[in-house]
Formats: sequence, C-alpha cells, structure tokens
Amino acid sequence: MNHIILLFSLFVAPAFADKESQKTAQNFSSNSASHKRLKRDWIWNQMHIKEEIDTPLPHHIGKITSSVRHNNAKYIIEGEYANTIFKVEETSGDVYAFERLDREKKAEYELTALIIDRRTNQSLETPSKFIIKVYDINDNVPVFVQKVFNGSVPEMSPVGTSVTKVTAVDADDPTVTGHATVTYQVIKGDEYFTVDDSGVISTTRADLDRENQSTYEIIVKAKDGPGSSGDSSTATVIITLTDINDNFPVFKHPSFHFKVPENISIGGEVGRVKVEDVDEPQHRNTKYSFVRGDYRDTFEIVANPYTNEGIIRPKKPLDFEKVAEYRFDIEATDPTVDLRYFKAGGSRSISTVTIEVTDVDEPPVFTKLPYEFKVRENDAEVRTLGSVWAHDPDAAKRKIRFIRRRASPNGDYIRVSDTGIIQLPKPLDREFSSSYNITVAAQEILEDGRLSDRESHAQVHVIVTDENDNAPELVYPEEPRVCENAAPGKVVIRISATDKDEIPPRGFFKYSLATEDSNFSLVENYDNTANITVKYGQFNRELAKIHYLPIIISDNGDPEMSSTNTLVISVCKCNEKGNFTFCEERAKQVGVSIQALVAIFICIFTIIVFFAVITLLILLRKRHKKDLSGLGRNVAEIHEQLVTYDEEGGGEMDTTSYDVSVLNSVRKNGAKPEAVPSPYAQVQKPPGNVTSGAGEMEMMIEVKKDEADNDRDLLPYDTLHIYGYEGAESIAESLSSLESSSSDSDIDYDFLNDWGPRFKMLAELYGSEPNEDFVY
Repeated sequence: MNHIILLFSLFVAPAFADKESQKTAQNFSSNSASHKRLKRDWIWNQMHIKEEIDTPLPHHIGKITSSVRHNNAKYIIEGEYANTIFKVEETSGDVYAFERLDREKKAEYELTALIIDRRTNQSLETPSKFIIKVYDINDNVPVFVQKVFNGSVPEMSPVGTSVTKVTAVDADDPTVTGHATVTYQVIKGDEYFTVDDSGVISTTRADLDRENQSTYEIIVKAKDGPGSSGDSSTATVIITLTDINDNFPVFKHPSFHFKVPENISIGGEVGRVKVEDVDEPQHRNTKYSFVRGDYRDTFEIVANPYTNEGIIRPKKPLDFEKVAEYRFDIEATDPTVDLRYFKAGGSRSISTVTIEVTDVDEPPVFTKLPYEFKVRENDAEVRTLGSVWAHDPDAAKRKIRFIRRRASPNGDYIRVSDTGIIQLPKPLDREFSSSYNITVAAQEILEDGRLSDRESHAQVHVIVTDENDNAPELVYPEEPRVCENAAPGKVVIRISATDKDEIPPRGFFKYSLATEDSNFSLVENYDNTANITVKYGQFNRELAKIHYLPIIISDNGDPEMSSTNTLVISVCKCNEKGNFTFCEERAKQVGVSIQALVAIFICIFTIIVFFAVITLLILLRKRHKKDLSGLGRNVAEIHEQLVTYDEEGGGEMDTTSYDVSVLNSVRKNGAKPEAVPSPYAQVQKPPGNVTSGAGEMEMMIEVKKDEADNDRDLLPYDTLHIYGYEGAESIAESLSSLESSSSDSDIDYDFLNDWGPRFKMLAELYGSEPNEDFVY
C-alpha cells in the first residue's frame, strides 16, 4: 500500500507542477516580472514504527520526497534525535531508525526535513516538519501503585460490604484494545474477601468477629488482558475489623468482699467491683444495679467511665452498733449493646457483694443540733438557760465532758459547765448584742481520766429578748434655723427620734415641749415625727440669736421611758423672699461617750507616765555626769601628783631638810614632840585620835571598799579613796590634796616655797588661788 501511495504521488506531482508552471508563466508575462520561483511540494508517506522490533538494525521507517528536480539535491533531517537514532539517505530520502524504540519511554518524535544544494548548501525547498509515531505492543505487566494497602470494615458486617480499593497501572497504550486492561484476583484470603475488576475488595462472610481475629492479611494479583505475556504483579492488603458493641460485661469474680470503717463519709469509696468487657473502651457502657437485698437505699454503685469498674459508695451513715454486715446481689449489663449481633450466652452477669463494717472510736453525738435558748435582757434572776447533751455511740458508753470552744461576740458572756449546763455569769444586754453564739465541744473521758482527742461540736444560740430600758433620743437635724421675721405657724424643722430598744409594730413616740415659755410650738404628725413651728413670730435678734428648746420624747413601752433633748435653733437674718442671709456661727454639739472618756483618760495617763520616766532618766544622767566630773583631769596628771606625794626627801643622806626623829618619837611615844625651831614644825596639824596598829588601816580599807561597792553611780576608783588616808600615827596627817583642797584651815602655805625644790609641787598646790577648783 505504501508503494501505491508513493507511485501515485510521483505521477501526480509532475502534472501538478506543469500546471503550476503554466500559471506562473502567465503571471510572469502579465506582470512583466524579471523572475518568479516555481512552487514545489514535499511528498510523504505515512511514517510509523513498532516498538521493540526484534529484527536487525537499522529499521526502515519511511521516505521523504520533494518535487524539486535538481541534480545536486541532498536530503537532510534535523530535530530531536536526528542523526543519532534517526538518519536519512541523502539521495533517496529513506529514513531509518538505528535503535530499538520503546513507546513507554517516548511515543512519538518530531523531526524537520530539508533539501539543499549539495554544492552551496542552499535550501532548495522550504523545510517541512514530520512526526514519527511508535506503535505499542503489549510488553508491560500491571504494577500496583503501592506494595501494601490498608482497609477496615466493621465486624459482623453483611456479605458484600466494601472494605477498600486497590489500583494497578499498565504502561502500555490504553487506546489499543487489551493492552492496558487490568484484572484483579485474591490469591490469599479469598475465603473471607473478594475483589472485582475495578479493584474494590469486599467481604464474603457475615461472621467476621473482631474478638476472634481482629486483622486479616490478603494478597491480590493484577494482570492485563488477552495477548499479554502472562506476567502479573501482587500487592498485600491488611484489613482491620473495627469494633461494634456486641458483647455484655461479665463480672471477674462471682462474689466480692469489702471491709469499711463505720465512720466512712457519705459518698466515700467502699470498694470496686470489676467486670470484663471484650469490646473496645468506647463501647463499654456498664450499668450496675441491685437485684437482691434490702440495702439499695444505703449504698449506690457508680460506674467509672475510664476503668468500667463499679464504685460502691454509702448514701447514708453506717453504724456498726446497728448493722455490722451488709450482703446483696448486683447485676452488670450494657444497655447500648446492638442486639442484632448479640452472641448467645446470656445478657445478665450477677455477683454477690458482702460489706463488713468495722467498729471505730467515734466522737460523741449530740442529741439535737443546733441548740437555741431565749433570755430576757437585764434579768438578774436567770442564771441557767438549759443544757446540751451528747452520748458515746460506741459500746464503751464513756462519760462526756463539755468545753466551750468559740464565742461570738467574744467574751465571758455565756459559760458551759463540764456537764453541759449553759450558764449566765451576768445579765445580758440586748443593746450590746441581740444574740450570742457559742460552740460547745463534747469529748469522751477515757478510763485513765484523760480526754479523748476526738470531739464533736454543737452550736448554741442565745437570743436576748428586749425590754424597754432605753428612752428614745432625738435625731439631731443639721442646724435648724428660723428667720427673725418668721410668721406664726411657720415650720422651722421636722424632728424625729430613735430608740435603742426594739420598736414594736404599734409602737410610737410622743413629743412635747418641756416649757411653753418660748416662741415655738410643737405639732405631732402621728408618724413618729413632729414639726417645730413659730408660735408668735417676730424674733428679736438683739435679745437672743440662739434659742435652746427642750423637747420631751417618750415611748409607749412598758414601762414608759422618756428623755429630754435640747434643740438648738439659730435666729437668722433673711431677705424679702425668706432666704437666709446671715447666721451666727455656733459651736456644734459634740457628744462623748463614757467609753471615749475612759480611752482619753488612759491616753493622758500614759503620756504623763512616759514624760515622768523620761525626766527621771535625764536627771539620773546629769547626776551620773556630775559624779564622773571628778575624773575631769587626765589620768597622767593624777598619777604625777600621787607619785609626788610619795616623795620622802633625799633619802638617808639627806638630813638637813627636816628631822625624821620627830616623827619616829611621836609614833613610839604617842605624844607631841617638844617644839624645836624647825620649818617642819610650822606645818604640824593638831593630831586627832591617834591609835596605832594595823587594825585601823584594815578597817579603813574595808570601809572604803564598801563605799565603792555600794556606789552605783560612779566607777569603783578604790585607789583614789585609799590615797586620801595615810594613817593616824603621822603627825602631818594626810599630805594628799584630795582632802586638803576642801580644808577650812587658815594657814598660809606660801612658806613652802622656801623649803627647796623638793616641796615645789606642794607649794604650787597649796599656793593656788582659793577659787580654783581642782577636780580629780
């Protein structure tokens, strides 16, 4: 057929070319053109080639032909894979493939054909494109898009329920019949599942039970249509059975036993009963109920939503002394089970529960709660209001002691005896508090006399009833004022009263003026208020600018109480419209209670004591400074003077200054020496009571020590006191300036300057000005 088409094109093309040449010549002559190129055509046959041809290379594809007649014409091709996979014979135009082609890699190739002058390489014809198509052969097997597929289906699903879909792809040309048609087949697990030609997997049985087997692994094979090589591919499909609620819960044990103390709180956990439900947690909805026993009003069973356990809780208090053991049967069921898939075996699971109550030491129990008593205020005769009572609920039946724990208001207003008697130490005042609340604790007395650490409490309310013991009082308004030219009947102010006592529903206040001798009158309003009005009018500010109006207010209680209150009214200047223009400032009435006065007195007393203590401390400090002023000279100066006092002359070789024998004779004989013309004799002082011996010095030292030890204001400078005494046997007595400075002697000690340098210090000390005060 290709040869026929080629011959037809060879015969038709020259005739067509001659006809065109005639038309061209005519156009050339008519248009007088110097040159006109003749139109030429490419002549093709259909170019196709099969893939994977098993004959030797090269493979002839087709032939390109041009109508150009030229001795030096040459065919060439350009484009994708030109001159590599595809080549053309230069003179004949035959196209060959030098490689085997695979349609699955590339289905067609686009090339460009050219005819050129072999000598000049000039194009003799316009290039033309052509396409080489690769024909398909069934040379590929179907391939699954994935090696493993996953699917799920509810358990107990009916036959034909869709599970999942598998897909395999064939690379051959789908336009060729049978080349890309894929069929599927279950080769493992076909007793449970099947697959159709579209790859949908479905169930073949209706009794697939997740509780028996939850997953299935099947193998599916894919192959293409007739004419294939017979090869195929496989894939694994994992199918999971999802759970449905098709099983009832079953108790793990036929009976349960629990121990619980009798003081367990209401709602506390007694124990847990456990069931087994093979369904998944989202399908476990166990409900527990009582089927036998008389204690369903005592306990309740609540399912735990997370563990599916049944939690037993008491609904009311347990009492070992009344019931020591509870026994009942309970049932576990699931109301949400799908009965269409219910398995035989019974829908009920029953178990026996035994609860043993253990005895505990319970606190005392009050007979009634709360306690309430009433008492009339200020009733001095009432001392006992009543009593509270509690008992030991245990078998021991111990005695009870009562103790007051808390009180409101706080204070010793209500007492509780050990036996629970409520007592009043003093009458109660309703105006202080209309009710009194205390908390009473009850404790058991143990066998050894101690109190148990367990106690119970009761609230005691004491209500104080009112008696009419307070007079009504005026509610003082804000500065009542009246115009000096007010007309008679003018309302000055509306007054009201208050009463600390209870005002009964029919209680009322009566108002009256203590005196009629005033320019004011009182008018009752009969609503527990009254109006103060002007009686005569025309007030005289020259006589009185402020009026004090006594008002008597009484109640209708039993007994009737009344009080006199003073209303202060200012008389003011007013303009023609009655507006106040000028009023004197007056001191506001200030009421101070007794409690405030006591507080003020305590504050004043505290301040006085504080200042007294401060003053005393200041005086003691001044005295302390004055006593310490004796140490004003520095220590070095004092020591120097003391060392100077220790000077006794020039020693054994110095006998010219004074006669030492005189002192010795006095010491030995206890009498005055005879007068001799000696300078030393001029400074002799009258001897005192001279007693010799070491006892006097020892006694003097002890006295000085006692004085220093008992002196709390000064530091214990014991040596300074001792230096002030040199013994009674010296005819010169003390040479210390500590005592000489305060002497009343009239002797002139200027002669000491004539005694030489050894007495220079004494001369300076005793020759000082009389007003100079030496402080040591």
